[in-house]
Amino acid sequence: MENKATIIALSGKGGVGKTSVSAAIVKLLVEAFPDKKILAIDADPAVGLSVALGIEVETTIDDIRKEIVSTVEQGNTKAAIEILGDARYKIFDALVETDGFAFIAVGRPESAGCYCKVNAYLKEVISLLSADFDFVIIDGEAGIEQINRRVMEKVTHLLLVTDASKKGTQVISTIKSVADELVMYKKIGAIVNRIPDKSVLEYLDTGDIPVLSYIENDKNLAIYDIMGQNIMGLPDDSNVVTGVKTALCELGIL
Repeated sequence: MENKATIIALSGKGGVGKTSVSAAIVKLLVEAFPDKKILAIDADPAVGLSVALGIEVETTIDDIRKEIVSTVEQGNTKAAIEILGDARYKIFDALVETDGFAFIAVGRPESAGCYCKVNAYLKEVISLLSADFDFVIIDGEAGIEQINRRVMEKVTHLLLVTDASKKGTQVISTIKSVADELVMYKKIGAIVNRIPDKSVLEYLDTGDIPVLSYIENDKNLAIYDIMGQNIMGLPDDSNVVTGVKTALCELGIL
């Protein structure tokens, strides 16, 4: 059966406000579609989306993966096969159900080094879970690693977030060129976030990536960050909320 979920994956350079944009998407979709099933996936090891959405995380995808690995390493193959068979249920146990949406986090491996294993598992998790939801929002890690490893192989919308910096626009151009080879997306676009004012727009070059919206620095968001409040309560006229709404309308999602 073909998966009918709208899967919105966000990618971009670190520090451009990708997580705030992801949280604003969740807020807007929850408000616009109260009868739809919405899933937010924190696929960034920096684990910021849970804070932005006010979620307490107890179990992560990496915790589940480590349990399987540990069982195999102890030589208990039969138990490992049973755990793999149970993986679907364990993943649903790791889901945090909250008002209007569900949430799951990739987690942060304790040891430094390659994310290959957890990324491979994440790819399966995205495929498995998306069949049960109408909307899936994936806050990806900074850079191109997850795109390179085809973690987000099948998404409907690839949303590239940049700030007004040359480096930021270069990164999203690189991500697009890699995604064009490795990702099956239906629509793509950029959000230019945290612009100081409209005067910088003439200097921005996003190449062949259409810009869906420009978002000026958001004082409300800064205050919420300082106070430790989650983005779900941001006023509707906040720059990040209105800017993300414009982008979702441009993509035909809202």
